[in-house]
Amino acid sequence: MALETLSPLASPTLLDSRRLVVKIGSALLVDGETRRIRREWLDALADDVAACRKRGQEVVIVTSGAVACGREHLGLVGRALKLEEKQAAAATGQIRLAHAYQETLARHDVTVAQVLVTREDTEERRRHLNARSTIDTLLKLGAVPVINENDTVATAEIRFGDNDRLAARVAQMISADTLILLSDIDGLYTADPRKDPAATHIPLVRELTPAIVDMAGEPPPGYSSGGMVTKIAAARVALAAGCRMIIAKGQRLNPLAALEKRPEDGGAPCTWFLPSAEPSSARKAWIAGHVNTAGVLTVDEGALRALGNGASLLPAGVTAVYGEFDRGDVVVVRAPDGREVARGLTAYAAEDVRRIAGRKSHEIEDILGYRGRDEIVHRDDLVVR
Repeated sequence: MALETLSPLASPTLLDSRRLVVKIGSALLVDGETRRIRREWLDALADDVAACRKRGQEVVIVTSGAVACGREHLGLVGRALKLEEKQAAAATGQIRLAHAYQETLARHDVTVAQVLVTREDTEERRRHLNARSTIDTLLKLGAVPVINENDTVATAEIRFGDNDRLAARVAQMISADTLILLSDIDGLYTADPRKDPAATHIPLVRELTPAIVDMAGEPPPGYSSGGMVTKIAAARVALAAGCRMIIAKGQRLNPLAALEKRPEDGGAPCTWFLPSAEPSSARKAWIAGHVNTAGVLTVDEGALRALGNGASLLPAGVTAVYGEFDRGDVVVVRAPDGREVARGLTAYAAEDVRRIAGRKSHEIEDILGYRGRDEIVHRDDLVVR
């Protein structure tokens, strides 16, 4: 069983993180009786986010609560909702949620940006790249992206159904190094502590063994409303992407500040799930191991030397293009003698690469009629062999 006892050497803290994804559930954010946003709790969370940013950490929030926040204003209370009623409640609730986040983070002069996604946006490669690019740009511009599932348009077939897995996909998409699931429980236990008083808290998990998965218990009805099962599913996605994950109790005020210390040093108890690789190396391992490449780019000697020195692949260095591929597909990069020297994700479709091959990056807009990336394959999306 891949369990370890926490020790100062093994236990990380939130301070070790560079890019955080914080998932907030409806029960934390919206009062179950009044259906109003818990403003004191949200203000305390915003204080935590501001503190993270002040020490140089980037923060993305994945929030639930749109349906819970919006249903009362449409008179949709006291009963289960049909899909179209949930979508209607989400439409009004998303406005209220966005305003609440905007208002509380404005106290720290922090700009909020709302991003609504569906499962398809994280799975379909070009939409995945567009979403990643948007979130990356928002972070570079100093904004805090607040992400929610686009319940107003998502059907049952394209919904995540829970924001644990949505948050994991977002963390994977943007190469976050830490995913925090704020929950009603302070981590993983050997059994459900609400049913078994002998259940033991698990502070650290390095591998999702069958024994660990079994600890999650049975899925909730319909497997759509969270619970430990969906958190383990989120951990599987996060760890595969090289992203650490924390399950921590969120009801306390300043829940992120409580994770800045190890539990043995006064920090909040939680469960850390630790991957075997960093986000960048996990991403590049996926690229390197891609079997079905979509095309081939041949480069000149100058580009070959630049790639060997860690540079991106620019249009000027491309001498030939083979195959039909779209933006976001994996392509092989070959030397003038035909050797495979790299592979990576192309920022342009084959037709556009053929038009800009051999040209300077500043000419791209005049040639294509739009300005994309300066690189055909950025170094972050490139694995040199």
